[in-house]
Amino acid sequence: MAAGLCAALGAVPAQGEPAKSQNDFPVATDVRLEQQGETVKLSMALSTVIGVEAWVQAAPDRVIIELPSTNFQIQSGARKSAGFISAYRYGLFTADKARIIIDLSQPATIVKAEAKALRGGLGELVIELRKTSRSEFLAEAAKAKKANTTVAAPAPAKPPGETRRTVVIDPGHGGIDPGTVVASIAEKSVVLNFGLALKEQLEASGRYRVIMTRDDDRFVPLADRVKVGQDEKADLFISIHADSLMQAKDVRGATIYTRSERATDAEAAKLAAKENEADAAAGLETSEEVQDVAGILIDLARRETRTFSGVFARNLVDKMGASVRMHKIPLRSARFWVLSAPDVPSVLIELGYMSSPKDAELLTSAEWRGKAVGAVGAAVEEYFARERASVGQAAENRHAQ
Repeated sequence: MAAGLCAALGAVPAQGEPAKSQNDFPVATDVRLEQQGETVKLSMALSTVIGVEAWVQAAPDRVIIELPSTNFQIQSGARKSAGFISAYRYGLFTADKARIIIDLSQPATIVKAEAKALRGGLGELVIELRKTSRSEFLAEAAKAKKANTTVAAPAPAKPPGETRRTVVIDPGHGGIDPGTVVASIAEKSVVLNFGLALKEQLEASGRYRVIMTRDDDRFVPLADRVKVGQDEKADLFISIHADSLMQAKDVRGATIYTRSERATDAEAAKLAAKENEADAAAGLETSEEVQDVAGILIDLARRETRTFSGVFARNLVDKMGASVRMHKIPLRSARFWVLSAPDVPSVLIELGYMSSPKDAELLTSAEWRGKAVGAVGAAVEEYFARERASVGQAAENRHAQ
């Protein structure tokens, strides 16, 4: 997670929606951050007047500003902090919303949050904050939390008569959550490009129904990613990420992760903790839901799912290891929330280390991507081929009896 990241974020069409150009979005430019006494003001020039909503949130303390989809074209030298504003970031949040998130070092209240009309149809976004007491801040945050509680949308129905295996591809991060950012390269873009290429390859075989948790630059909460796999009755869930270890830039290679309550090592535990904080980057107050389902059947399902996840993970290590560089410990496990569905075999692929200059170069290479996508596709083929073979053998055994 890159605190205070200020990078221009675009958008590509959402699944099932007509294509939208960035030119269709209001444009935000010329950000200014000014402090006067106990008041700090953040302003941006707008190409038009837009609707604005804002509220405060505790633990961590921040201000959330929600706007329509916006094309942020912010100058690279913009001031990043002032007074009690320690950092801010912005980007697409959903298909039709953008967010600005302001991190606070001290409690503050919202004095003003509006888009003012200027001459020529232009606008100006003005967010004015003033220092306040902890008790008043918490009271405001509690009211905002209650007002922003939403009801989950109904689950989509899997098409009747569908016989192809369903594979869910989950490009990590997205929208306002860029993931790791190194030398202006954002993890969210690297993994989206990989996921779309993998989708294209799997669909070309005609054997798979492929669902993307996101196919554009939008944010998807962790719980929604897990829910997609369960609602679609996925036969495989593949989450795509790119690691970073800034204190050891010589560490390289891809790593395959499965879910376990106890991490295989400290690095795996640290990575899982970082990935599990994805919702916080977008200003969501969530925590992992514990599936409180008693009984031996759910325990058996979970064990079976983890067995299948392990089989596929080993396939990935074998196939990817023959095509691209792997980490010295290529198979690991940790408590990743996105892999928590008890009924969906799930793995998380860290494609490489963006903190390694060599890996960062490869991750943006079409040639390397082709090799890695081909290896993952081959692992998917082998996984389901073994399944088909085992089903066929069981049928033969039944006929022989």
